[in-house]
Amino acid sequence: MATLTKTFLVGAGPGDLGLVTLRARTLIERADVILYDYLCNPDMLRWAKADVEKIYVGKSAGNHALPQEEINALLVKLAGTGKVVVRLKGGDPYVFGRGGEEAQALAAAGYSFEVVPGITSSIAAPAYAGIPVTHRDCASSFTVITGHEDPTKENSALDWRALALDRGTKIFLMGVERLPQITQRLIAEGASPSTPVALVRWGTTGRQESIDGTLATIAGIVLARGFKAPAVTIIGEVVSLRETLNWFEHRPLFGQRIVVTRTRPHASALSEQLRELGAEVLEIPTIRILPRALPAEATAQLENLSAHQDWIVFTSPNAVDHFFTAFFAAQPDLRALGAVKIAAVGPATAAKLTALHLQIAKQPKEFTTEALADAFTEAETRGQRFLLPRSNLANPILTQQLLAHGGHVTEWTVYDTVPETSDENGARARFLDEGADWITFTSSSTVENWHALQLHPVAGARVPRHASIGPVTSATLRQLGYTVDLEAKSYTITGLIESLLTRF
Repeated sequence: MATLTKTFLVGAGPGDLGLVTLRARTLIERADVILYDYLCNPDMLRWAKADVEKIYVGKSAGNHALPQEEINALLVKLAGTGKVVVRLKGGDPYVFGRGGEEAQALAAAGYSFEVVPGITSSIAAPAYAGIPVTHRDCASSFTVITGHEDPTKENSALDWRALALDRGTKIFLMGVERLPQITQRLIAEGASPSTPVALVRWGTTGRQESIDGTLATIAGIVLARGFKAPAVTIIGEVVSLRETLNWFEHRPLFGQRIVVTRTRPHASALSEQLRELGAEVLEIPTIRILPRALPAEATAQLENLSAHQDWIVFTSPNAVDHFFTAFFAAQPDLRALGAVKIAAVGPATAAKLTALHLQIAKQPKEFTTEALADAFTEAETRGQRFLLPRSNLANPILTQQLLAHGGHVTEWTVYDTVPETSDENGARARFLDEGADWITFTSSSTVENWHALQLHPVAGARVPRHASIGPVTSATLRQLGYTVDLEAKSYTITGLIESLLTRF
């Protein structure tokens, strides 16, 4: 019986998570071991299992975590363990990714493997900079060339004369350091000095930077701008289309580096919307949500909850998730809730409840715990039994007001909020080195935990401003000595994003 392939050489795409193939994501989710490169977007590693072994084998200019021969040997060694091994390579494994050498090493050792193509930066970066690599009026072909080869060496593997005279688009990968020699060689071999040239750095991501010039001027522009690798160089008439086709760099938040401080599982919605608007997002979670088991007496109430409680009051989407995880573990039938009434603090919390086909009896117009407390009149509250599923750090004001109005309150801690200390995607290190334009805060707990981290970028880095989801979060920022530069008019993620857009 044939054995299943367990080693995969996977193209991780050019950087934008939306350009990763479905097959690549499926394999990342299955992997026991992941070897990943410098140009792989580290955010895709969060798709992996919690216990996956992650091995960084990246190579950047002048800095190799492992030489290629050692990477080959490591792949062969891991292939012999029977584990599912995913080798993530930026772009496509076979387009100047040395994936062919890794495949040869596996084949020579007798191990089966699968190659998963990826979108290469040679076409993606130009597209995101408004440059089609072919165009009916400009270029009927394109050539992808390594920029690592020295154009001055005598026995070149490249036909520089043919390249210079070819009217198609020429795309150099990894050629920033040798750009002066490349442009001089092409001109010397007959290319017009006025040929348009563009360079795209960190293409397809919020970090993208683009510059353009001509064969005669581009090397000087790169030097003057301090333009560094990793970048793709595009040479040809198609570059002239950039002025009208540059769609990505015209997005409303392009050029803005924004820190998202929500928990990792809940950062995605905010991060994805910001990326769609062109922002560069640094996910630096400050808190981690951990489920907490209910005590036996609480679990016993779930058999017929309305015999013990008149209301369940939910003050966050997390409370909904963790309460119903415990509920369905004890009672598979939603009807065990009985006639209990439900209150929710805001639209995100309400959306979780309506997804369970539950009707919401009370929701304040202003999306704060204080507003929810005020929504219960004394007449509604007196003698009523209220269940509050919450976190270990919940705001006590709701409990206090319900008790003051004669209500009976039971609090169940269904999850714990603890500080997040890891930096799995390297965003924290980048913030310290480069700073940011904005830090977004979606709750008081994110403010408090951010403050506890004491992350201060180096001198000369961007100095961030602070964006708050609402007045309670803003009050916490001010209490801890921060300036509130922006507060959402609607106290939701959507409201926060709309306020950022209005600012720009």
